[in-house]
Amino acid sequence: MGDGAVDAGMDEVQRRLMFEDECILVDENDRVVGHDTKYNCHLMEKIESGNMLHRAFSVFLFNSKYELLLQQRSATKVTFPLVWTNTCCSHPLYRESELIDQNALGVRNAAQRKLLDELGIPAEDVPVDQFTPLGRILYKAPSDGKWGEHELDYLLFIVRDVNVHPNPDEVADIKYVNREELKELLRKVDAGEGGLKLSPWFRLIVDNFLFKWWDHVEKGTIQEAADMKTIHKLI
Repeated sequence: MGDGAVDAGMDEVQRRLMFEDECILVDENDRVVGHDTKYNCHLMEKIESGNMLHRAFSVFLFNSKYELLLQQRSATKVTFPLVWTNTCCSHPLYRESELIDQNALGVRNAAQRKLLDELGIPAEDVPVDQFTPLGRILYKAPSDGKWGEHELDYLLFIVRDVNVHPNPDEVADIKYVNREELKELLRKVDAGEGGLKLSPWFRLIVDNFLFKWWDHVEKGTIQEAADMKTIHKLI
């Protein structure tokens, strides 16, 4: 059976992205080993059989009141539809501008691109030199029986007041939260209230890093928290 028949229910925009976008394949030390379609990179059978690992990023955007912008992924997303997550989560693509390793510039270029694609945030609102790469995590997470993630994820922080115009193909809802509001959201998720769900990577980052990093955001000392040498394996 061809992919078209298997994925007849896939949204047209998501189908195009799945087959046109080429993710960067890396080994567990984050060395580039090749590239493959977003579709193949997110098939659990390929992840499990080939240990296929791709590079990703997670943006945490705070406003000047140090509130964190969250998004709820759209219902048409192939992986983790309608889950709440950090500001923007996606992949640098296998293209020259997004393969630049120096100071994670390729990943920062990709983050700027996707903030516009997903949230309508203009590039001038999020200059690439304003992103602080804080660390890298490696994790694996199934979405359902067919799809999942196996990512080496760059965590990028930025503090900016921005214009936001969410793309409904990508984003169902957005909200800014302070720490207490995020803790309340975690409580509701854990209690199973309202069908609320968090993305697995966001939960890993919240549980391991976020609140201590938030302190640094508020103090303006975020550079002190950065550790780009370590790859934290949260599997």
